[in-house]
Amino acid sequence: MFEAITERLTETFRALSGKARLTEANIADAVKEVRRALLEADVNYKIAKDFTDRVKEIAIGQEVIRSVTPTQLFVKILYDELVRLLGEKQEPLRFAPIPPTIYMIVGLNGAGKTTFSAKLALHLKSQGKAPFLIAADVYRPAAAEQLAVLAEKVEVPIYREDGTTDVEGLIRRGIEAAKKQAREVIIIDTAGRQTPDADLMAELARIAKAFQPTEVLLVLDAMTGQDAVTTSQAFTQTVPVTGFILSKLDGDARGGAALSLRAATGLPIKFIGTGEKPEDLSPFYPDRIASRILGMGDIISFVEKAQAQFDAEQAAKLQKKLEKNKFDLEDMLSQLRTIRKMGNIKDLLAMIPGFAQMKDMDIDEKTFKHIEAIILSMTPEERRNPVIINGSRRRRIAMGSGTSVQQVNQLLREFEQMKKLLRSFQKLQSQGRDPRQAHPLFRKK
Repeated sequence: MFEAITERLTETFRALSGKARLTEANIADAVKEVRRALLEADVNYKIAKDFTDRVKEIAIGQEVIRSVTPTQLFVKILYDELVRLLGEKQEPLRFAPIPPTIYMIVGLNGAGKTTFSAKLALHLKSQGKAPFLIAADVYRPAAAEQLAVLAEKVEVPIYREDGTTDVEGLIRRGIEAAKKQAREVIIIDTAGRQTPDADLMAELARIAKAFQPTEVLLVLDAMTGQDAVTTSQAFTQTVPVTGFILSKLDGDARGGAALSLRAATGLPIKFIGTGEKPEDLSPFYPDRIASRILGMGDIISFVEKAQAQFDAEQAAKLQKKLEKNKFDLEDMLSQLRTIRKMGNIKDLLAMIPGFAQMKDMDIDEKTFKHIEAIILSMTPEERRNPVIINGSRRRRIAMGSGTSVQQVNQLLREFEQMKKLLRSFQKLQSQGRDPRQAHPLFRKK
């Protein structure tokens, strides 16, 4: 996600890093490269120009603070303006004051409406809500069956009718079924087309008028770039869209849709899809996306993903051990197993500051198996107290795990680094601080 624009911006920052101060000349050069990066990411030309003109206006005349470099100051200006361009704050879903809440899911065929409907149901379920799915796409072959399979996977009830073409009647009966089951949130998966034609728009407008959904969420394929923006404009002219869902951001998406939608329509992006699995859905946070675009990672999302894999008791035990500096190799093994459950390791690395440029790194899943084998070849006392692992013990562990002494040594070094990193995170968390605030540019005034 956003790799191309991140690489281009990183090159721009590198060129600026040798400058002693910001001048009109080097600002103009940097802004020119930023504009080129945005255009290559398929951002609308006018939006890219307005954005860079504003960055240039702010940057010219800025005094460089002693504690930061010209590059850091320029990055901070870019960060603030990217957040503004992306929408400034996360826009949560709205809920009806009196249940049920109704979400109407719209979009073109292939954008990912049906998959998103199931993902949203799982997301709401994880928040303690009681979701209900209605399969209202009566035109696409097997659409209802696809939603039924996904509904079974996320364990959410579904209403479907095979063979009917009465869309409004189907939805009405589906809502009644949901009410009888006391379901709090109803998700209507509507029909799509290959293009936003008049018949589709008229049908969606009728459904919205008839059932007054709390939100109308338009699913857009992030990989289509400016076409996604064009599609959004076609829908919003007829259908009362309240927000967007960007699907397939894990693919070869250049980022143009994410960077253009708010400015082009005035409506927020609510969620992003980052994979095919039902759990691969994330709320859209402008500040976190801006951080990732600038190569600064997204440590907050990383921590949230990790926390989702822990139960409260496990997390409390780990925190106590960190506070007492008693984090050991058994804990490290537990952490690594948790990370493997969190998703693709390359996507996770992109969230960690300093790792955004490592997308081409060859990460062998066998490495995790070797680590596990090494730790399991240790005695319980060695896992709890690694300082006792001397040369002879290392040779025994290597032989028992089918690895080399060098690999055992490397693991022990990585254990010490992980221990320090987790203690740093724990300290920031105990202070209630955003990890980015450790840098002077991002401290709250």
